[in-house]
Amino acid sequence: MSGGIAALAALPLAIAEPEHEVEIAMLGTARGERVWFAPLGVAVAPSTRVCFVNRDPGNSHTATSYHPANFERTQRIPDAAVPFHSGFLLPGDTFEVVLDAPGVYDYYCLPHERAGMVGRIVVGTPETPGWQGAVVETVHAAATALAALPSVEQILAHGQVMPEEAA
Repeated sequence: MSGGIAALAALPLAIAEPEHEVEIAMLGTARGERVWFAPLGVAVAPSTRVCFVNRDPGNSHTATSYHPANFERTQRIPDAAVPFHSGFLLPGDTFEVVLDAPGVYDYYCLPHERAGMVGRIVVGTPETPGWQGAVVETVHAAATALAALPSVEQILAHGQVMPEEAA
């Protein structure tokens, strides 16, 4: 385990500045056969405001953190984090959340999780006091969704990871 943390320390980091705002778009194909968040993974500093924007003209979406308070899901956000759920966002609607607790936040779109509409936000780095890494438990999450998540190492190395649909 410590080898992985040492490898992370050697990675170049591209993290949004504190008090910065990051936008995550909710997107889909014209006929709705594919849906996704863009970026799929993003690294930010603690206290960054994350704004989810539904830019999909044909679907409503949610931004819902994996947490027992949200539909009894397994917790996949830091213990000190406040769980979030946007409710259904119609095309053009937005939802904002400020992420203060350092660690890995996994989230999903409630109606499209099984289609792989998930995302990951990395707040801070493993060296940040109070950091909590990614959860590996997969019992209460769709396997296809979790397989779509980029690794923490990939997110920290590049600052953000875009899905193939948006590339």
